Amino acid sequence: MALTTVSGRHGMVSAPHHLASAAGLDVLRDGGTAVEACVAVAACLAVVYPHMTGIGGDGFWLIREPDGRVHGIHGCGGAAAAADLSLYAGHEAVPTRGPLAANTVAGTISGWAAALAGGTLPLARLLRDAIGHARAGVAVSAGGAGIAAAKGGELRDQPGAYAAIFEAEGRPLREGELLRQPVLADTLERLAAEGLESFYTGALAADIAADLAALGSPVAAADLTAHRATRPDPLHVGISGATLHNSAPPTQGFASLLILGLFDRLAAAQADGFDHVHGLVEATKQAFLIRDAHVGDPAYHDYDWQGLLDDPAALDALAAKIDPARALPWPQPPQWGDTCWFAAADGEGRVVSCIQSTYFEFGSGLVLPRTGIIWQNRGSSFRLAESGWNALKPGRKPFHTLNPALAVFDDGRVMAYGTMGGEGQPQTQAALFTRYARYGVDLQTAINRPRWLLGRTWGEESTTLKLEDGFDAGLYAALAAAGHDVERVGPLTATMGHAGAIVRHADGALDGATDPRSDGGVAAW
Repeated sequence: MALTTVSGRHGMVSAPHHLASAAGLDVLRDGGTAVEACVAVAACLAVVYPHMTGIGGDGFWLIREPDGRVHGIHGCGGAAAAADLSLYAGHEAVPTRGPLAANTVAGTISGWAAALAGGTLPLARLLRDAIGHARAGVAVSAGGAGIAAAKGGELRDQPGAYAAIFEAEGRPLREGELLRQPVLADTLERLAAEGLESFYTGALAADIAADLAALGSPVAAADLTAHRATRPDPLHVGISGATLHNSAPPTQGFASLLILGLFDRLAAAQADGFDHVHGLVEATKQAFLIRDAHVGDPAYHDYDWQGLLDDPAALDALAAKIDPARALPWPQPPQWGDTCWFAAADGEGRVVSCIQSTYFEFGSGLVLPRTGIIWQNRGSSFRLAESGWNALKPGRKPFHTLNPALAVFDDGRVMAYGTMGGEGQPQTQAALFTRYARYGVDLQTAINRPRWLLGRTWGEESTTLKLEDGFDAGLYAALAAAGHDVERVGPLTATMGHAGAIVRHADGALDGATDPRSDGGVAAW
């Protein structure tokens, strides 16, 4: 049965796993804010969706306050002090699995701490459901079982506790079997008792550093101690009827905004018609060309991202490069990334868009024995080069595909939206947003409808223009005739990401949607 838009009035949560959505809604019912609900969701996802996210990864927040202020938080770790080119002597690239892939500090917990400043509910309350699920166990989803089976060969022989936790019976867990993570439950309880700062400077940090050292990671106690979450101003762009916000670099939020800023200048009369799909794909190409040259750690770039988004003439010139009938030759080098996007809205008018990730499925594959933490491999995206885009340097933050989106409409609506999916994140955001905002498609229907993806996303190698089944039959042929390298990928697939959205209307009414491609749910009251 097709999912339908969920409505509410007092509070709402959308997440890619229903247990996480339920945990967030319970926090709202207990008087918590949307920010506190998102911490509960984030913690729960680390337990019930460990193949996609965890507390050993990074996270990014966009928060729209009741007074209209929009601000961001980057819980994003840099490369370890010991992670220099000499560490990778003899390697052509940073490995994607194993100790040398675990080369950046995990920033997720610092993002929680920054977001919770001034909160009201005790941390133990926010982590309650995650702790319970980790200790009692949760049923493995079909998607989780599939990934565990597909990636087991890369993961089970990594040093650490992966095999003991995720293949306790000597094989990957199957759909419906219980995944128990008692050591992670203990870690979450320690965070609740010792405070989130313990992850970086306390007794918990000492255990984390000891495990990382024993397993061969370059991340040391001093790297954890030196880490701080940051609060860069979000980027924004104005389009017809709305102002769009997204995270600043090192995320690709700039590209997501640029795609929509360019498409706003194109003629496209019908949702999911040729002009719509072709126009967004070509806007994506223009945005990615700039992204891949100029987006990364701001400490290593002097590009004026907001300046371009604020310059109508520059946007007009970029849009004029798009041929309305022909595809620009492609591909460019694609970007990886597995993530979990989620959102919450509360009765005070606060709306939060949040995303966190360990990069690849199960991150680096290192699971720390003393804490049960899966450590990310985000730093495997670094280039082993002396200089240039995303070149490895101690302390440098890697390029991030993560980017939570938020729109403020001229009519008073506020929309939080996003998806997992690496290269596909800006594209799915653009499809979802334009269907809803430009063409008036129902919110859940905008997610249910078939999607497309230019390039490579998680688990995929090809860089074709991939389309799901369900579009008008003539669209596939029209796109191919225009020069797109069309690949039909069959029915709805998680390759296209796990999207979600919450809309708060001017009168306080809430609408929410989740993705039938995920195990998600919208919880509201």
